[in-house]
Amino acid sequence: ADTAELVGQKLNEGKTKQIFELLDQPGLVLVQSKDQITAGNAVRKDQMEGKAAIANKTTSCVFQLLQESGIKTAFVKQHSDTAFIAAHCEMIPIEWVCRRVATGSFLKRNPGVKEGYRFSPLKMEMFFKDDANNDPQWSEEQLLEAKFCLAGLTIGQCEVDIMNRSTVAIFEILEKAWATQNCTLVDMKIEFGVNVKTQEIVLADVIDNDSWRLWPAGDRSQQKDKQVYRDLKEVTPEAMQMVKRNFEWVSERVKLLLKPQASSRVVVLMGSTSDMAHCEKIRKACTSYGIPCVLRVTSAHKGPDETLRIKAEYEGDGIPTVFVAVAGRSNGLGPVMSGNTAYPVINCPPLTPDWGSQDVWSSLRMPSGLGCSTILSPEASAQFAAQIFGLSDHLVWCKLRASMLNTWVSLKLADKKLQACSL
Repeated sequence: ADTAELVGQKLNEGKTKQIFELLDQPGLVLVQSKDQITAGNAVRKDQMEGKAAIANKTTSCVFQLLQESGIKTAFVKQHSDTAFIAAHCEMIPIEWVCRRVATGSFLKRNPGVKEGYRFSPLKMEMFFKDDANNDPQWSEEQLLEAKFCLAGLTIGQCEVDIMNRSTVAIFEILEKAWATQNCTLVDMKIEFGVNVKTQEIVLADVIDNDSWRLWPAGDRSQQKDKQVYRDLKEVTPEAMQMVKRNFEWVSERVKLLLKPQASSRVVVLMGSTSDMAHCEKIRKACTSYGIPCVLRVTSAHKGPDETLRIKAEYEGDGIPTVFVAVAGRSNGLGPVMSGNTAYPVINCPPLTPDWGSQDVWSSLRMPSGLGCSTILSPEASAQFAAQIFGLSDHLVWCKLRASMLNTWVSLKLADKKLQACSL
C-alpha cells in the first residue's frame, strides 16, 4: 500500500487482472489480480473471495521456478498478496496450448481420439485471442500471414519457431516439477510478449490454476484446476467453496515445486594444486546448476591410502556424490577411484599441448571392471554430473532443459541476424 501513489494509469484490463504503469520504474508494470473467476468466454462469471491472492501466489511461484531454471520471462518479483511486478510487454495475441494427454476440446475437434491418448512428442496448438469469435484455432500459416508487429518486432518464422520451442520447454519443466508431487500436468496454455525495452520475446501474462489441467496421480476425477468450475451443473455457495479449496490446494503445493527433491554433490579430486584453474572451471559450472562442489588435493600415485580415506569420507555421509578426477600426465586418480567406489567417476584430465595426445590414454584405456568416463572439457564434465543428478532432482533437470532451449534460441537469432546482414 505504501507504493500506491507510484502506481500510474491503468494500461489494460482483462477478465481476471488489471495492468498498471509504475511511475517510478519505467519499463515495468504492476499486474493486479482480481477476485473473479470466469468460464466459457465469461458466459459464466463469479466473484470468488480470495481468488486474487491465490492466483497471484500460484503465478509468482511458477514464474520463479521458470526463471531460476533459466527461462526468459516478464516476471520481476511479487509485489503484494494480490499483485506482482513485471517487465512491460506488448502481448502477442495468441494462446499457445501444449498437451501431454488428450482431453477437453481436443476430443471434440478430433472425434475418434480416446481420452487419455498420450502425446509424445507434445502436441502444440495455437488459438487467436478473439473473444467475439471464441478464440479460433489458428495454423502457423495464419500467424505468419497476420504479420503482427509488436514493440517494433515483426512476428515472422524465426519468432514463431522460438515461441513453439519455448512452449514445449516450459511445459516439460512444469511437468517435471509437478511429477514430484505425483501430479500429472495434462495440458496448459501460455502467452508471450515482446519486452518493450529489449525487443526480446519472453513468457508473459500469468500461469496460474486457470492455465492448466492438473490431475493428481493421473486421475481425472481428482482434478484440481479450473475445469472443476467449468463442469459445475449449477453455481451454489457450496460448489464455490469446493472450487476455492482446489485453488488453495494448488497454491500451497506449487511452493513445494521450488524445493530440491534430492541432495547432490560433486567432489573434484586433483593430483596437485597446479591443476587449480582447471578445477575452478568445473566448480563454477557446477554452481550454475545449483550443485555444491568440493575441491580436494590427493595423488593416487603418491598417497593412495589418503585417496581412499578421502573417498570413504564422502561415501560415509549418504549424500549422492559424483567424483571428478583431475590428474595431468599419468592419470592414476580416476581409475583407482573408479575401481574402489560404486559412485560415478568422471576423468577430466588437464591435457597439455606437448604430451596431451600420449597422456590421454591413461584416462581412456582402463583395466576391466572400471566404468569411469572421460570428458576433456571441464564445463562438460560438470554438465554430465548435472545430467546424472537431474535423473533424481527436478531443479537440476529444469536448468539443463532451459539451457538447451536457450542455446537453440541463440543459434536461431544468430542465423536471423546473419541473414539480415547478407541480404
